[in-house]
Amino acid sequence: MTLTAAEPTPRRRTWEAFRRNPLGTGSAAVLILLILVAVCAPLIAPFPEGYGTDTSQPPSGAHWFGTDDIGQDVFAQVVWGTRVSIMVGVSASILAIVIGLLVGVAAAYFRRLDTPLGVLIDLSLSLPVLPLMILVAALAGPSVRTLVVVIALFSWPEVARVVRSQALAIVPLPYVSAARVVGGSATWIIRKHLFPGVIPVVGVSVVLTTSRAVLAEAGLSFLGLGDPNSWSWGAILHKAQMSGSLASAWWTTLFPSFAILLLVVATTLLSVAYNDARNHRTR
Repeated sequence: MTLTAAEPTPRRRTWEAFRRNPLGTGSAAVLILLILVAVCAPLIAPFPEGYGTDTSQPPSGAHWFGTDDIGQDVFAQVVWGTRVSIMVGVSASILAIVIGLLVGVAAAYFRRLDTPLGVLIDLSLSLPVLPLMILVAALAGPSVRTLVVVIALFSWPEVARVVRSQALAIVPLPYVSAARVVGGSATWIIRKHLFPGVIPVVGVSVVLTTSRAVLAEAGLSFLGLGDPNSWSWGAILHKAQMSGSLASAWWTTLFPSFAILLLVVATTLLSVAYNDARNHRTR
């Protein structure tokens, strides 16, 4: 009697394909490193505050990323800015995912809601996002909480559109119809069948929405709409612009800009690698 190896599960096949992709694993390593920097910020560098004697010093052994116009260490600013930028990005992404998931699933399952919710999604996607973000953030006042809410409110339509498209392919399947026949409630069917079916798409949306939220936070903070009492990568750039260091002290803008670029590129490559691993045609 011969024994045949068990067929690997789809999750296992996806993980094996993702692990063989160097861009995916490298991007995941970069994101894990940034998260560790954010969590361990107090152990890496002291909180940047007050004034120093070494003003506008270029990168050196004493100050790896140089100092700004009041003598604060740019390396400490970037380290502590990682914590705030990632916190805002992740928080705004989670809130946008929750709203988009609920709206997208409701539009796909409840046919009477599909048209009005579809119009709402299309209308929200057609709005000029950045000017509206600036307007709402300026009216609400600068704070981390305001940034999270504002970014999430203008980020959920993209998530809802993707979730709705995926859920529309699941609703007509036989097991969903069978669940209706046996008397399953709408809440039970959505929780047991629709949510598990759209989770892979939501996983990609979390990564992409986080990177877009970080970019939005950097842009709003650069315009002076961030929390003045906390550090973020956008706040570092805003301070450099206000002090006139953009042209005279390149290091004050290079390193926070590189941190933003690193996170955005890593999240983009991670999402591409995950999509390729999940798609059996590319495998």
